[in-house]
Amino acid sequence: MKTLRDIALAGKKVLVRVDFNVPMNEAGEITDDLRIKTVLPTLQYLLAQKARVILCTHMGRPKGQLVEKYSLAPIAAYTAKLLGQPVPLAADCIGPEVAAAVESLKDGEILMLENLRYHPQEEQNDPEFSRQ
Repeated sequence: MKTLRDIALAGKKVLVRVDFNVPMNEAGEITDDLRIKTVLPTLQYLLAQKARVILCTHMGRPKGQLVEKYSLAPIAAYTAKLLGQPVPLAADCIGPEVAAAVESLKDGEILMLENLRYHPQEEQNDPEFSRQ
């Protein structure tokens, strides 16, 4: 079975589906970061190999609506702190602006897409949404 170590990753876009649906307090602070810390070795490896990393995840159950308390902004900031490099947050997870942000990534950079569940198609497992 092939693993990441068997693939030449430099310059390749790597979409990583992570589970960063972490508990947060009312002030928007992460209260348990285990899910983020668990994936750090993989992210560090991808970045060290000069991959262009795109993170996608969800937070809470906003039922297809943009609900500010479910924004991934605190998660992106926390992940940046742990990685020691910027983790910009795209304003959405699909669309031309997101595509442009992905295309502008340089080798060894990372981008987090905004909450997938802001779109009802995510929970419906919509294939067109997945393609985007």
